[in-house]
Amino acid sequence: MSHAVSKPDSPLPDNSAATRTVRLQSRPGWQPAHFAELWHYRELFWFLTMRDVKVRYKQTALGVLWAVIQPVMYMLVFTVFLGGVGNLQKDSSAPYALLTFAALLPWTLFSNALSNAGNSLVGNERLVSKVYFPRVVIPVSAVLGGLVDFAVAMVILVVMMVGYHIGGKDVHFRIEMFALPLLVLMDLAVATGAGLWLSALNVEYRDVRYVIPFLVQVLTWASAVPYPSTEIHEPLRWWCTALNPVAAVVEGFRWTLLGIDAPSPSALAISATLAVLLLVSGLYYFRRVEQSFADVI
Repeated sequence: MSHAVSKPDSPLPDNSAATRTVRLQSRPGWQPAHFAELWHYRELFWFLTMRDVKVRYKQTALGVLWAVIQPVMYMLVFTVFLGGVGNLQKDSSAPYALLTFAALLPWTLFSNALSNAGNSLVGNERLVSKVYFPRVVIPVSAVLGGLVDFAVAMVILVVMMVGYHIGGKDVHFRIEMFALPLLVLMDLAVATGAGLWLSALNVEYRDVRYVIPFLVQVLTWASAVPYPSTEIHEPLRWWCTALNPVAAVVEGFRWTLLGIDAPSPSALAISATLAVLLLVSGLYYFRRVEQSFADVI
């Protein structure tokens, strides 16, 4: 039995012009960050950053005050046990509470950024596996979200400095404070570089999530956060500052704000170079393994 096939009187409309096909193809080898693409997704940076901030304080009774409670509690513990019981206050020309709080500001920014960025990809598993966008947006936005907490804590530090100044302590505003933005950028560079490495490794090796808290605790003491860096004798102090960019940032904050613990210019320059190298290498490594995230995660 034969069947007749009828042809339409007119061809179907051509929708090819209205359909846009985007073909994604990874390139082998080490590739630099595609900054033009990142700029295209700049609104996603803002959205994810604000989402992290809102989720962090959602349904909390104290809200953004938690950004202040953490460094304040650490300051009280360090002041009582190290400044008082440990008698480290005698070796410091600045009030011990200010000395520790000035160090805790950049340290809290770094430690929270490291923890949040290191676990960011695994925490956004569905987003990574179902939607295409530059994956680097996730850990970088996790780092930037910490700037809100940093700004709130910075206000508390200014209030403390004014209070000590009124109380007769030798605490005053200094011209060196204009270097603070550079130190914050250096702190963010270290946190972003380390966060990119850890977040990428965490996708492949889930042991990283257990390493991050231990790493934070070790760096707290290695960066001279609870005590004056002058307690570390030379030349060990120089090497600690040169090889640990976080320690350099902590010393820089104390020097610009309080005029103490001035870092060595050469050690600070080496630390700044290491911070840039850590950021660049993190971007390159993240870009290299990014194509496998959706399959492995």
